[in-house]
This record gives sequence, structure tokens and C-alpha cells, in this order.
Amino acid sequence: MMTAIFVFIKCELGKANDVAADMVDNVENVSEVYSTSGQYDLLAKFHLAKDEDIGTFVTKKVQTRPHIRDTFTVITFSPFLPGKG
Repeated sequence: MMTAIFVFIKCELGKANDVAADMVDNVENVSEVYSTSGQYDLLAKFHLAKDEDIGTFVTKKVQTRPHIRDTFTVITFSPFLPGKG
């Protein structure tokens, strides 16, 4: 079973589309990337192995990508899936 994490990403001005494309093309474990309105520009969903260190993944694989200014990570647990009530 995998752990899902969501990372809100604040980008340099005018770079949100570039960051989203880079994440989809070059960051392993990315599931989806969405544009958002508000404090952050993007929301990315990742699926990590249960034993993978989330902090290391975010700081080494996400925050180091070009044109990213800030992130906010949401860690999930106990998924609710259709048919699994």
C-alpha cells in the first residue's frame, strides 16, 4: 500500500505552467498536478512507498525543482475508497 501526500506549491511569478509541466515530466511518484487559486499556485499529489521518508522526498525531489518558492505538505492516512465503505 502507498501513502498519498498532497503538496501545495507556490511558484515564481509567471512560472506555474512551467513548474507543473516539469513536475509531471520529471518527478517520480507524481500522480496529478492541478492549478489552484489563492495562496498557492499548484497542488500536486504523490504516491510514496510506506517506508519512504516524506520530508526527504519533499525537500530533495520537490522543493529543489526550478521556480518553486514555497511548499506546504498535507500527509494523508486511512483512505476512503469506493466500495470499501
